[in-house]
Amino acid sequence: MYNKDFWNERYVSEEYIYGKEPNEFLHSRLPNIKKGKILFPCEGEGRNAVFAASLGWDVFAFDQSEAGRQKAIQLAKEKNVTFHYEISDALTYPYAPEQMDMVALIYSHFHKSIRTTVHRNCVRTLKPGGLLLLEGFSPEQLKYTSGGPKDPDMLYQLKDLRMDFSEMNVEYEETLETELNESPFHRGKASIVRIVLRKI
Repeated sequence: MYNKDFWNERYVSEEYIYGKEPNEFLHSRLPNIKKGKILFPCEGEGRNAVFAASLGWDVFAFDQSEAGRQKAIQLAKEKNVTFHYEISDALTYPYAPEQMDMVALIYSHFHKSIRTTVHRNCVRTLKPGGLLLLEGFSPEQLKYTSGGPKDPDMLYQLKDLRMDFSEMNVEYEETLETELNESPFHRGKASIVRIVLRKI
C-alpha cells in the first residue's frame, strides 16, 4: 500500500502530476446533479475538489499528504474558490453520519484488506438519497502502463464494488477500455471501472 511518504514525495514538485483539470467522468456528471455537500477522499492535488467548488458545491476533501493539500490550496486560489481540506488517511477520517449529498472516489485505490471498511464509511456519511461516484482501475490495467497500482489486491472489479455498496442502488456501471490523457501519470490505454450508486 502507498503511505504518506510516498505521496508527499510524488506531490512535492511544482508540476501538478495529475493535472489541474477534473476527471472526465466527474466532469461529465457533476454539472447535472443538484448541488450540496460533496466529499473527495484521497484528493491529492485538488483538481476535482476545485472543479466541484467552481460549480457551487460545498466541498470537503482529505488526503494524507501535506504536499498534496498545499498544492490543492494553491489551485483553489488560482481558480478563486474555497473548500475544506483536511490531512487524514482513509481509515481514520471522521465520516460523520448522513452529512454528505455525494461522495466522489476518483482513483482512490484501497487494498482489499481495508477497501470494504473505507467504502462502507463513505456510505455511512451519505444522506439518504445521496450519490456515490467512483472511477478506478480494473485488474486488466496490469497489462498497461498508463498508471495505477501494480498490486492486483488494490484494483477494482464491479462485483466487489457492488458488495461493498450493497445497501445502495446501482444507477450506472461499466468496465471499459479507454485512452487516458489526464497527465503524465495517467496517459495511454487503460482499463477502468465506473459506477454510480444512490443510497436508499
